[in-house]
Amino acid sequence: MGYGVGAILLVVGLILALAVHVSVSGVDLTQVGWILAAVGAVVLILTAVTLNTGGRARTVARRRHADGTETVEERRTDTL
Repeated sequence: MGYGVGAILLVVGLILALAVHVSVSGVDLTQVGWILAAVGAVVLILTAVTLNTGGRARTVARRRHADGTETVEERRTDTL
């Protein structure tokens, strides 16, 4: 979804929760606003986490030597 959708949900939710004082039969707009704001915040957090971890690759190579020792080599690369 991305940062844009998360920000829009957050802004619309906060506007409904804090600034709109209209009654609609059967719908609590304040509660709907808080739900939209929470969903927008979750989308923003998930977008930030997935974009920060998606471009990295990790390779581990283990080598056993004739004398019984083992060497571990780890490489991290950015694929972006």
